[in-house]
Amino acid sequence: MNSELVYPLTFKPVLRDYVWGGRRLETLYGRSLPSQGPVAESWEISGHANGPGLVESGPWQGRTLPEVLAELGAQLVGSRAGWALERGRFPLLVKLLDAAQNLSVQVHPPDEYARLHENGELGKTEMWYVLHAQPGAEIILGTRPGTTPELLRQAIAQGTLEACLQRLPVRAGDAIFIPAGTLHALLAGLLVVEVEQNSDTTYRLYDWGRLGADGRPRPLHLEQSLNVIDLQSPPPEVCRPLPLAADPGVTRHELCRCRYFVVEKVHLAPGARFRGRTDGRSLEIWGTLEGQAELGWEGGAALRLPGIRFCLIPAALGRFELRGQPSAMLLRVYLP
Repeated sequence: MNSELVYPLTFKPVLRDYVWGGRRLETLYGRSLPSQGPVAESWEISGHANGPGLVESGPWQGRTLPEVLAELGAQLVGSRAGWALERGRFPLLVKLLDAAQNLSVQVHPPDEYARLHENGELGKTEMWYVLHAQPGAEIILGTRPGTTPELLRQAIAQGTLEACLQRLPVRAGDAIFIPAGTLHALLAGLLVVEVEQNSDTTYRLYDWGRLGADGRPRPLHLEQSLNVIDLQSPPPEVCRPLPLAADPGVTRHELCRCRYFVVEKVHLAPGARFRGRTDGRSLEIWGTLEGQAELGWEGGAALRLPGIRFCLIPAALGRFELRGQPSAMLLRVYLP
């Protein structure tokens, strides 16, 4: 292994201008955005062919994440990523979503359905962490008990689908887990971090009757949606943070754990340090939510991570350390 090629990676975000987006990445976080139009999504850590991120610095500068993966393989993502490596895919995708309008009511397929019907694509299980929420903000998560495919078809035909959907009030700091097959929608007034399997497959069931940028209704995917919707999904709820052991000045809570990823929230008090180590089993992705942090590792210059900023730590890097400047709140993502 050439140690010079294994170092923490940051990427130039990939921006998407879907009709429901806004400008809050600029107004709230000082992001540099195109001069006009909505910015709905910012793909922060992306190895997907529809929007691969470009490495910002170091020996890999200007190369895409898929290119780095092709060279480093498990040294980048870790031995636990076998389910993605066997398909030649980076396992995760991290985005920022700015919902100035409601997103469509949608569902994502599980792995096997996506493999068979979406050209070998991964499925899409995801979670949201709410960065900003206007008063009264809600999401749609799942269907009401007793909903059947027949009732869904009838409700769509009659324009009464909203009566079948469950809503959940959310606020800044909440985390919501959305397994593949769960009908859901991010509603207006929310800005979230989305951690998910590396997939760009979405089936729209309902789009509020609006028109796309071309002046036409956006396509719906009724049959695909009905094929993958899990109508037995549990009642909607916000994830309950699980306290974890930590060093003095470091507070850790596990927000979400599933077969594809684990997400923690880590608070660094002034002067506190998180000491970590990637041992070849899993990559780590760190993102600063509040304040700013500094990432150090053996043989490398310190990397500054202001809010909101994400960094990929390769599985083969070894020891690293995060320090608040002077304090910071961060998300930590790794493979279980």
